Amino acid sequence: MDLRMFVDRLQSMGKLQVIEREVDPYLEMARVIHTLGERPVLFLCVRGSSFPVIAGLCSTREQIALGLEIEAGKLLPTLAGALRQPVEPQCVDTAPCQEVVEPDVDLMQLPVNTHFVEDGGPYVTTGVVVMGDPDLGRNVSYHRLQRLDRRHFAVRIVEGRGMHTAWSKTGEDLPVAVCIGNSMPVLLAGAMSPAPGVDELSIANALGATPVVKCVTSNLEVPAHCEIVLEGRLTHELVEEGPFVDLTETRDIVRLQPVLEVDCITHRSDAIYQTLLPGGCEHKLLMGLPREPSIFEAVNEVCRCLNVSLTAGGGHWLHAVVQISKQDAVDGSRAIGAAFKGHSSLKHVVVVDESVDLFDPQAVEWAIATRFQADSDLNVLHNQPSSSLDPSATQVPGKKARTAKMGLDATVKWDSGDKQAQLGSYEKVQYESVELGDYLPGPQD
Repeated sequence: MDLRMFVDRLQSMGKLQVIEREVDPYLEMARVIHTLGERPVLFLCVRGSSFPVIAGLCSTREQIALGLEIEAGKLLPTLAGALRQPVEPQCVDTAPCQEVVEPDVDLMQLPVNTHFVEDGGPYVTTGVVVMGDPDLGRNVSYHRLQRLDRRHFAVRIVEGRGMHTAWSKTGEDLPVAVCIGNSMPVLLAGAMSPAPGVDELSIANALGATPVVKCVTSNLEVPAHCEIVLEGRLTHELVEEGPFVDLTETRDIVRLQPVLEVDCITHRSDAIYQTLLPGGCEHKLLMGLPREPSIFEAVNEVCRCLNVSLTAGGGHWLHAVVQISKQDAVDGSRAIGAAFKGHSSLKHVVVVDESVDLFDPQAVEWAIATRFQADSDLNVLHNQPSSSLDPSATQVPGKKARTAKMGLDATVKWDSGDKQAQLGSYEKVQYESVELGDYLPGPQD
């Protein structure tokens, strides 16, 4: 199911808001999306552009599951399965994304949003970038793109990640292709961090059929059914990029970042431009949800992991709750260490038992209150690689951010004695219900 099929599905279900009046991509559109609570919205008339704009497609777990045609409860095992068993996509000769080829590049025709007055400029926020690493092959990842002029973007590339590694290997321009308006499988796979050399488009193809087509100006292959493709080169020219609001709803700092020069634009004849709100629910879920299977797989290597939730309060990025079936007294501590390996940007993690609803913040806090002792169940790691999105981390330009990390083992405790008897003291009591009609007066005559 490609993007437009998903839009049609939402509209048939009455879940799509359509706005026909003209809306300005400078500040106004972002404010409308926010006021709508980020529910799916299609803007048909956009000032300065002929492209309609879609937003809000990934703002809930239920919608993401709908885009994969599965139940919400099956998201994690589905994503984990695709990460574990990628399927190489078919390469086709012709594709909808190349119905129109525009060698005369004009990025000003795209309805790129400026979200806040303080932003460094208009930003592409859903750009899934395809590039080829000289040693590891194809890599697919998200990068925010600050529009500079008719042919150029400033691109934020995170130090030590795939794009930065490939770009650093060569003194020449690195061919890239920015894909906008993608299917749910591509949107999710692009946010995953598989092992080096594992192709994200093969992960997408395992989630749902994702044929690819060769670019017009390079040998890169892109999703055949995406809406818009910007083919170009990541140069070694550096410019100031930012400020930009990121996952934590704080402004990321201004850095010197490389310039992307666009050589060609291809798109569907009736292409739809996709956007999302920086720091909004859609941004957080789309970036964070695909990291849950990475944590799940890592924890399962050391103990039995049942579920993982990157929490809203942590921007679906910095905080996680990991649910395990505890078989050994040290499983909680093992899970903490593995969770940090599964998602290197993770800052704080809480480990709970199967009896605790990891999606309920009150239940997680209850587990901490009743099952956690700071002098024995707290794991603190000092001076660890961190996320540049954390404003409290140590930020040095050109280097990976550093931070302290904390893990809380909020699982039930037992020693070598009678395990079942000890576990009983941790159980939450449950009242039995009664039929209230037996106690309350009925309607008065």
